[in-house]
Amino acid sequence: NVGGFFAAQFLFVFVGILKGVRMVKIILVQPGGIRIEAKATPGNNIMGTALKYSIPGISFDCNGSSACAACHVVVGLDVLNSTPAMKDHENDLLDYVATKRKQGSRLSCQVLVTDRLEG
Repeated sequence: NVGGFFAAQFLFVFVGILKGVRMVKIILVQPGGIRIEAKATPGNNIMGTALKYSIPGISFDCNGSSACAACHVVVGLDVLNSTPAMKDHENDLLDYVATKRKQGSRLSCQVLVTDRLEG
């Protein structure tokens, strides 16, 4: 299983490091199969990357303060295992997301881009 994120209407299926550049490459695949290559800065959150590339289905109603759950994503289990565990507040907010909560649900404002997401 290739790791990734399913964010409301799309799936992040590959994360890798671009050679010679301190950026993480994320391929966003929308349900129709449209692939979008995004370059994400380690330390920034996934929400910011999705917004930078104008990906539909992600918004930042609370400016990334983990107060609205409008940036809900579903993270692949291999990626989930590479990220810190969610805090209780995030877990509580996920009970109120617009799309159905699933195993691996996270708020993209709380998932930071790291080199550990490679592959």
